[in-house]
Amino acid sequence: MPNGPERLRIGGLTRWTSIDFPGRLAAVVFLQGCPWRCSYCHNTGLLDPNAETPLSWSEVRRFLETRSGLLDGVVFSGGEPTLQPALGAALDEVRAMGFQTALHTGGMYPERLAEVLHRLDWVGLDIKAPWHRLDAVTGARGSAGRVKASLMRVMHSGVRYECRTTWHPGLFALEELQLMAGELASLGVRDWTLQLARGCAPCAPMPPGQCAAFAAQFDRFTLRAA
Repeated sequence: MPNGPERLRIGGLTRWTSIDFPGRLAAVVFLQGCPWRCSYCHNTGLLDPNAETPLSWSEVRRFLETRSGLLDGVVFSGGEPTLQPALGAALDEVRAMGFQTALHTGGMYPERLAEVLHRLDWVGLDIKAPWHRLDAVTGARGSAGRVKASLMRVMHSGVRYECRTTWHPGLFALEELQLMAGELASLGVRDWTLQLARGCAPCAPMPPGQCAAFAAQFDRFTLRAA
């Protein structure tokens, strides 16, 4: 099979997590390669798609076989999972093993994302910045249109999802973050997580009531460290 799961380039494996797939105990498979270069990235070892990888799919499969009945699901993260054509085949195999499936994505490949949405139970979609700031944050031209297209596909798919934004005032101003929250809410986003960037200088506390103001715009709002 040209794009069978054995072709996946796997950069790492978390064998147990309770936070990466809401409401589920899961393993996380980190796929190698990402076309973006976000300044706050904490998975820089996964950026190079041609880097040597420590695991094969057969090794991951053998591990998952030992976790049947113990784990609820498997998360595919990165890097950027949709960079790899074999993602769909891997999702099919994981589902056939009885696991639910989740995806963490930056949304840079909306058509590839659309091809796997029916194989997913949950999506974590990164909205990294206001649309006019996205190219600067990701280091790639044309990011905004791609991410917005991915957002629309996820929202219309019926798959459970969460939008996440990692923020630090050095990336863009609080006022822009406020406008971004309002725009996401107006587009129909109902679940938004604001992650405070780590590895940056400490940011000033948000103004009193700011988190409550964000929460009022969404059915579910979460503030967490990235």
